[in-house]
Amino acid sequence: MMFPLIRNALSSLKIQSIRQIRARQSHSKQSPDFHDKYGNILLAGGATFCLVAWVFTTTQIGIKWNLSPVGRVTPRAWNDE
Repeated sequence: MMFPLIRNALSSLKIQSIRQIRARQSHSKQSPDFHDKYGNILLAGGATFCLVAWVFTTTQIGIKWNLSPVGRVTPRAWNDE
């Protein structure tokens, strides 16, 4: 009585057999494509470019960053009137 219910539940799941997995792997590409050849080089080049651009921006364009007010802020005299 429960067997058809279990069989239908298991057949609805996407479980691949070993033969299906091996057949799919045998159809995979054999030679490297553009991303395999140049992917890491392009990623490293892009990261380097961004890093250099940010370093240039933060050091050379003359922004006064004013990170800490310590030593620059002095209290005003308080009037007792």
